Formats: sequence, structure tokens, C-alpha cells
Amino acid sequence: MKLYIDGDALPNILKPILLRAIEKLTLETFVVSNKRVSIGNSKSINYIIVDAGADEADNHIVDMLNQGDLVITADIPLADRTISKNAHAIDHRGETYTKENIKQHLAMRNLMESIRDSGEMTKGPKPFTTKDAGQFANSLNKFLQSVK
Repeated sequence: MKLYIDGDALPNILKPILLRAIEKLTLETFVVSNKRVSIGNSKSINYIIVDAGADEADNHIVDMLNQGDLVITADIPLADRTISKNAHAIDHRGETYTKENIKQHLAMRNLMESIRDSGEMTKGPKPFTTKDAGQFANSLNKFLQSVK
């Protein structure tokens, strides 16, 4: 299993959590972004900078992805593409996307996007907290334990 991190919107508070897991398991990791994003120094981490563009990092991750790999992303369309390749996805708040729930998440995301596109003002995501980071750490640990 390889780990792919969609680095463009990765909260800084998650970086040490990810680095510890990568180092502990010597987990081959790819941080993909359209600008320099560092989660730390490790022989297991490969940094890939792609061209600027809305889905360039996502497309690169999907191209590299194999069945059973794990993607860390808050991007629901990327999570959907990940699940369709029989890989796994966890978001920054610890939500594990599955075949059973990804279409519901995608439908809600698309509905909210449609509402915003019509000119309606909507609330953005709630602020990221240490509680969210803890839920992420628990979900990541649970997943990694399950594939050991």
C-alpha cells in the first residue's frame, strides 16, 4: 500500500500526525500539490509538484493510484475517483469514504455547489479544530491497523 496526500489544502496541524505514521510504518508516500508543501523530511516521502490548475494534483494522484492505496484528501470528487479504483480515502476531519457513502457525499457537495452557483450565499466549512485533528488521527490509525 502507498499513501497519497492531496497537499494543496492540507491543514498544518495534520502534518506531524502524518509524518509519525509514515516514519513508524516506513510507508511510501507521495505528497502531490501545485506548490511546495512539506510535511517533513523522510526517506519515505516523495514530493511532486504539478502544473497549476484546478484538478492537476487530483489527476496525477488518480493516475498513480493502485487498488488498496490510501488517499488523504478533503476533495470529494477525488475521493470518489479513488473509491472507483478500489482504493481508500480519508478526509482531513477523519471521515472515511467508502463505496457505501461516497455517492451521498458527492451528491451533497454537488447540490451545495449548485446553490452557490445560483448566487445563494452559503456557509463555508466550519473551522478546523484540534478535535478534528484527533478524529483524523484515530481514523488514520484505525485504517493502518486494519491493513497491517
